[in-house]
Amino acid sequence: MRWPLVSLLIISELFALPKINSLLEEIDKVQKLSSDVTAKMRFIQERPVQGRRVIEMQYYRRDKDDAFLLIMLDPPVERGNGYLKVNDNFWLYRRNTRTFQHINRDENISGTDIKGGDLERRKTDELYQAELDDKGKEKIIETKLGKISVYKFSIVAKVEDVTYPRQTIYVKTSNKLILKTESYTKSGTLMLTQYFTKYAKVKDRYIVKQAINIDEFEKGNKTMWVIIDFSFDKINDDYFTKGYLENLSQ
Repeated sequence: MRWPLVSLLIISELFALPKINSLLEEIDKVQKLSSDVTAKMRFIQERPVQGRRVIEMQYYRRDKDDAFLLIMLDPPVERGNGYLKVNDNFWLYRRNTRTFQHINRDENISGTDIKGGDLERRKTDELYQAELDDKGKEKIIETKLGKISVYKFSIVAKVEDVTYPRQTIYVKTSNKLILKTESYTKSGTLMLTQYFTKYAKVKDRYIVKQAINIDEFEKGNKTMWVIIDFSFDKINDDYFTKGYLENLSQ
């Protein structure tokens, strides 16, 4: 039996892979919250030499201008230190000296392999574009991650100010949630592998509740981070100021 050309075209469209830019837009859409976020976060850090270290922080995020605040709660030696990001400015606050140090978004948070850029909520499709193969085609396939159907695709930064210049992303085909990312240097060296193991659904949106970061430079180093509790109540604008952090030290 020979299929009519029109039928073949329809079948081809049905099974065609999505465009990477469209996927990036959908990924942003399912995680874009219309409210502020307050969360208590726990980082469980494993190091072959140093052993296990547990860090707790209070996290405040305001998506309308991509601002966030981290306040260290534990261990006691870190309590009162903080990280403040407003617009393009990112500061580390040290409680003992009551000083602010301007840092980059690729700085590690409190010695973990979590970077400031990991906690931002910038639109992915504005930062990255599809990586193309030698034939000029987008690098995307449909495959399996364990038993889960995913789209696996590669992206490259189209702006300089990003945490990771290149990434490979595994996104669930059914709901467009990211399950795994591989982050690379500009030259293609694998830096970090991330697994997003739990999401919480809030109305028709999702927020990451648990993830595991595996350091590919220092083998054996990994960090699991967990959101213990969260709320979406409006946050007072004063929280996203240097003065708020300074007042906590008094």
